[in-house]
Amino acid sequence: MTVSIDDVRAAAQRIEGRVRRTPVIEVAPGLTFKLELLQHTGSFKARGAFNRLVAAKDRGEMTGQGIVAASGGNHALAAAYAARELGVPARIFVPETTPAAKLGKLRTLGAEIVLAGSEYAEAYQAAETARDESGALLVHAYDQPEIVAGQGTVGLELLDQAGAFDTVLVAVGGGGLIAGIATAIGRNAQVIGVEPVLASAMHRALEAGAPTDGPVGGVAADSLGARRLGELAFTAAREHGVRSVLVEDDAIVAARKELWRGHHLAAEHGGATAYAALTSGVYRPAADERVVVVVCGANTDPSTLS
Repeated sequence: MTVSIDDVRAAAQRIEGRVRRTPVIEVAPGLTFKLELLQHTGSFKARGAFNRLVAAKDRGEMTGQGIVAASGGNHALAAAYAARELGVPARIFVPETTPAAKLGKLRTLGAEIVLAGSEYAEAYQAAETARDESGALLVHAYDQPEIVAGQGTVGLELLDQAGAFDTVLVAVGGGGLIAGIATAIGRNAQVIGVEPVLASAMHRALEAGAPTDGPVGGVAADSLGARRLGELAFTAAREHGVRSVLVEDDAIVAARKELWRGHHLAAEHGGATAYAALTSGVYRPAADERVVVVVCGANTDPSTLS
């Protein structure tokens, strides 16, 4: 099972007018931000959710039971938003550790919320059970072709908006975003995944030669806390030469504060993780290297930014 550039292009046509074409800004010579935190529901996830739902609706696969989804927050918001916009019922399974800021936003979207377990994997098991019992459409957080293709539209926009660039830094949880971006960009630039040391599913998979289960923790676990890398992400990483770097929690916290103080961007910890590779020195660009950082999520408590 793979996702092609043609799948990403088809996704771009399918979701046009339903998602925002988010801006890029040059913040320093050779450094550009892709502001995906300005996307509907505060993260890139709306792209994949719309692509999955619209494609299923076009194929006649949407039942009266609507959709089920599991997420630590951002995918939940995106799936609920897309379902509301398309007039489809949504039941969303979230871990009991989901931040209050995300739960509050989720409630405003009209979805049924079910608290299940302490981490994403347990919520996902509950969503699968609900799918099997009800016949609802399962909208995976990261490991479905239509989800990956939808996220890949970020990469298509970068190719059109950012001019020439050498490297894209992307935060990684389950891998849907980096799989899509790597598929869209191909070998036009290097794509580097940035992961918390305490939630490093892609780093572990690349070292082991296959996705493997592992522990999840740290400040960004609510959005990057996948126990296992998706198969689609692993395939894309191997095909397109993606590599991973790891950042400590204190570097993520510092990068988030810098995004706010230096650039007035209110990012969540997961949204600041890619930038942490630069601010911590874990990734050091060459003197003339042109780098794009995807700032991918904004669902955070603003009172914690100072």
